[in-house]
This record gives sequence, structure tokens and C-alpha cells, in this order.
Amino acid sequence: MADFYRGKSVLVTGGLGFIGSNLAHALVERGADVTLLDSMLPAYGATLANVEAIRDRLKINFSDVRDGHSLRYLVRDQALVFSLAGQISHVESMLDPMTDLEINCASQLSLLECCREGNPGAKIVFASTRQLYGRPQYLPVDEVHPLVPVDVNGINKLAAERYYSLYHEVHGLATVSLRLTNTYGPRMEISNDRKGFIGVFVRKALAGEKIRIYGTGEQRRDFNYVDDVVEALLLAGERPGVDGQVYNLGHPQPESLQGFVRILAKFADFETETVPFPKDAAAIDIGDYYGDFSRFQAATGWQPRVGLEEGLAQTLAWYRAHPSAGVR
Repeated sequence: MADFYRGKSVLVTGGLGFIGSNLAHALVERGADVTLLDSMLPAYGATLANVEAIRDRLKINFSDVRDGHSLRYLVRDQALVFSLAGQISHVESMLDPMTDLEINCASQLSLLECCREGNPGAKIVFASTRQLYGRPQYLPVDEVHPLVPVDVNGINKLAAERYYSLYHEVHGLATVSLRLTNTYGPRMEISNDRKGFIGVFVRKALAGEKIRIYGTGEQRRDFNYVDDVVEALLLAGERPGVDGQVYNLGHPQPESLQGFVRILAKFADFETETVPFPKDAAAIDIGDYYGDFSRFQAATGWQPRVGLEEGLAQTLAWYRAHPSAGVR
């Protein structure tokens, strides 16, 4: 895989955010010619500090993925495009559905059109989400599970994913979608409560504040350390046999939220309490979820290497070594 990316031009949208910046580090290490696109919207977690160590080894374009004019220019001559820019808050998608539509759906169609018209040979890897399954009808959830999103975010991501598949089938573009689950690790946004419970729990653990768990806390999730997600993205970009497909990511050892907090407590001192779900969160909660990633494993050999205890230990150690990283 290291030789595959050497010398290749790669565009990463959302490249200064959590997953995008970790991917940028991996691409630079592999010798790729990397361009990052990011709008630097204050609420979305992007920061130049995420790529400070490699700033002189890549290019950055401060642009919004919704700007089709700049996007048309940026995709030219790129061998690969990693489409990671997105609005990821499920609650925010319900409060501001039009912005979610613009970023998570319309801009993805715009990217596809820019590639179709100006660079049809580019490989495009799209970061989709497990949220499009909605409330699981069985576990683990595989790719043939019914798609019944419970929020605007899931609907828009599903529509975007369908566009990627369509453009592969009709226009021959090399596209692949990965349905990400709960990703955590260094450089994730922890300064506010908009990006899901993991960032909130990590921030409060680091500060010694009380962690509030909604519901019983027995709802189960699967968790992927960001290095494992980066490896999956790189494999998806490298392997031609995955073109036109959608795949789950996941972890073979799901954990309850109470279990997550018990592991977190091995590395920080804090109190916990369970509280009822707020009305807006309860309306879109999906209960238990963990995914079957065997199709992607069979296609690429990928499997997560980092367990939750190791991953949380590394995550908290990183934030303690970078105390300003949680401030945006």
C-alpha cells in the first residue's frame, strides 16, 4: 500500500478536520502529493494545528465544498479524491436540515459532476455513515439490512451514497462508499457537544467533570480507532475490486456506553450518572448498533487492530500531550 500512493496527487475534502487530518498524515508519510480542502467553518472542528507537523509537505485550499467553481478546479489532475467533508451532527441536522442537505448531499453530487466533466479517471472514496440504517432490525448489521434513517443526516448521506453508486454504474466513475461507525482518537473535536458522545465523554474525563449517560447506558456500539479507519480509507482507494460498492466498517467487540465509561475511568478520574434522554436526542436514538464488516474484510483484508482500551489510552495520552488541542 505504501508504494501505491507514492507520487500520486490526492485531494482530501474536510482535510483539516478529525479524520481528514489523520488521513493527511498517513498520505504524506506514503509520499503522496496531498491537497487539503477545508472551509474552516467554526463549528465543524477544522484547525491548522491538526497538520502543523506536516504543513510544509502538503497544500491547503481554504474553500467550501459547496463552491462548485473552486471544486471544479481542485479535482483536476487528482488521482484520488477522499470525500470526507460533512456535517456529522445528527441533532444539528434536525435543527438545520437545509445546511445538512447542502453539505452532505448537494455538494457530493457537485463533486461527482466536477469529476465526470473534468477528471473522470479519478478514484473517489466517500465517507458514509452507519446512521442510514436507522434502528437495527437485527445485529450485527450487514449491508443488506433495510435502510431506514431516523434523521435528516442519515437521509442525506443515503442519497449521496446512492449518487456515488449511480455515477459508477452510469458514468463509469470509480467510487466506493464506507459506512463509518463511531470513530475516535487523536485530533477529534472535543471542544463542544455537537459531534457525538465520545468527544463529550473524553473532554469531561480529561477535565474531571461528571459524565452524564443518557438512558440506561446499556445501549451497545462498535468503536473504531482513527488509525484503523485511515487504513480502511487507504485500502478503499487502492483496491480496484471495491469500485461501485458500499461497505460497513465496525469492530468485532461492541461495548455498551456503561462499558465505554468503565474503560475510560481506567485513565481518568471522574464521576458518572445516568439521566433521561433529552427529547430531541430520544427521537433519533437508534438503540443498539454494531456492524458486520466481513464484506470489506473479504475484499481488502482489513480488520481493526486497536481495541477500545488501547485506543482510549492512546487518545487520552495524546490530548494530555497536546493540551490546547481540545480548544477551538
